[in-house]
Amino acid sequence: MIIKMNQDLKNAINILNNENLTCVLCHSNIIYKSSEKGILPIYKYISLGYDLNNFAVADKVVGKAVAMLFVFAGIKEVYTTVISDVAYEVLKNNCIEVNYEIKTDMIVNRVGNDMCPMEKAVVSIDDPRDAYENIGRTLYKMSLI
Repeated sequence: MIIKMNQDLKNAINILNNENLTCVLCHSNIIYKSSEKGILPIYKYISLGYDLNNFAVADKVVGKAVAMLFVFAGIKEVYTTVISDVAYEVLKNNCIEVNYEIKTDMIVNRVGNDMCPMEKAVVSIDDPRDAYENIGRTLYKMSLI
């Protein structure tokens, strides 16, 4: 479902698609780009202290874990190819504009046989800071950070 978009989001989508990236964040003339998979781009930006308040994000897949990080970071607008039902609700409940192509009931792991481990890490968490901390612990246990 595509609704109105501001120029930052249009720029992020254009860069995402034209440069074959996984995540692009735009705010005015500031652009952050990544080709890392999954939750790593947004998690790393937050961990490194990037001020992402009021940024627009174009991301390939958004589940609850990524949505919680978007809320935690102060993202204002999101476009994604695939979003889970719960991620959509998290974003809408936090007044973040959402544009997406496909909505699904669950984000699955890379093998396709279970729920994504990042989703499992936040399934019962409602506080964005707690989600960020638990995602970090999960990434560490998986030797991804």
